[in-house]
Amino acid sequence: MNSKTFTEDLYQKMVDEEDARACKAIDESACKVVSGNFVLTIVSNFFSKLGDAVSNPKIVLPWIMETISAPLFLLGFLVPIRESGSMIPQLVIAGFIRKMEIRKWIWVLGSVLQAASMAGMGFVAWTMEGAAGGWMIIALLIIFSLSRGLSSVAAKDVLGKTIPKSQRGKVTGWSASAAGLITLAYGIVLVFTPTDNFTPAVYGLMLVSAALFWIAGAFVYAKIKEFPGETSGGANGFLEAIKRVNILKTDKPFRKFVITRSLLLCSALTAPYYVVLAQDKLGSPAYLLGLFVIADGAAGLISGPIWGKFADVSSRNVMIIAAALTAILGISVFMIDSLQSEWLSLMWVLPLVYFFLSIAHQGVRVGRKTYVVDLAEGNKRTDYVSVSNTLIGVILLLMGLTGTLATFLSISQIILVLSILGVIGAWMAKTLPDVEK
Repeated sequence: MNSKTFTEDLYQKMVDEEDARACKAIDESACKVVSGNFVLTIVSNFFSKLGDAVSNPKIVLPWIMETISAPLFLLGFLVPIRESGSMIPQLVIAGFIRKMEIRKWIWVLGSVLQAASMAGMGFVAWTMEGAAGGWMIIALLIIFSLSRGLSSVAAKDVLGKTIPKSQRGKVTGWSASAAGLITLAYGIVLVFTPTDNFTPAVYGLMLVSAALFWIAGAFVYAKIKEFPGETSGGANGFLEAIKRVNILKTDKPFRKFVITRSLLLCSALTAPYYVVLAQDKLGSPAYLLGLFVIADGAAGLISGPIWGKFADVSSRNVMIIAAALTAILGISVFMIDSLQSEWLSLMWVLPLVYFFLSIAHQGVRVGRKTYVVDLAEGNKRTDYVSVSNTLIGVILLLMGLTGTLATFLSISQIILVLSILGVIGAWMAKTLPDVEK
């Protein structure tokens, strides 16, 4: 079987449709090479998601920051920088990218830059420590996040030009599932690694290996056959979003949604503190890192489809339940740390809590994405997404300052503060209109 026949056969099996070659919303030239582009896109996305797993900013990076004795307050910036750095610039980047006929090279450039910045973090983890090492990781994470914004915008455009409309969700689903399984395998390897603590060199090599995954992804993505597309609509998306920010004043349901979404950031922001709390109680054995990686991967595989079906019934209720679960977990950990601190020294307790926190975070992500799509249609939906993404990106950076609470609060107390936001977020979500009815 030659490579073309193998690719075609694999494509037919993965799409699993009677008329898999039916092309919707792409031109005739792209239609002729859909099978190859479909498989190449999945493989490249698989490599980038694998890089994400190995360098997870909610698990691996805070683990390394704690290991190199970086200041605790810097932990609060890991998730905000990782998310907002790729979110806010997208609105500006999109205007420039739309002027280009071929856009896959922007994705490739973004992937290579992510690899370079991640390799730099590996060098820092290997050779530096203390405040200097912590600040260098933050600086490189900023470069990484901005580079991610390049790839993110280009990926949406290239996907729309090369993959039929009815098959785009399958691309994301297959690549996420494959990466999820590999992530679980990676966590299992860490659990059974015959060592108590990794050396700085091992952490450095972990991040360098993540960089190699992004290089591999860039190499595969470059092989996608993309045909020239339209170059209209290259306005500055950021300025347009600023002009439309007035909808926050005039549109009450949308204003409530943005406030709710801001409060629900607690599910992502608390995650690094659970990891550091575990290190504080148990040290930094390889098996513990592996348990957190397994918990994160398993939560995504198990809860994603369930939250998705639930969100189609009521995305508002998904947000309520996910926010409440985040709050319950955080408050419980604070109470245990205050009353029976030794319980947190059991090796399975905090990874188990993290598993449920990851399930809650999946619910937050699925719920708010579904809600904003169902809240409006057409251009109004576009306005909602652009304005809310811009504001949330800014709010994320501001909420990164929660790390400064470490100067006078314990780790469990910081978790409590962020969990209280979850209580308020659940209450705010309850006041939202149920858009699926």
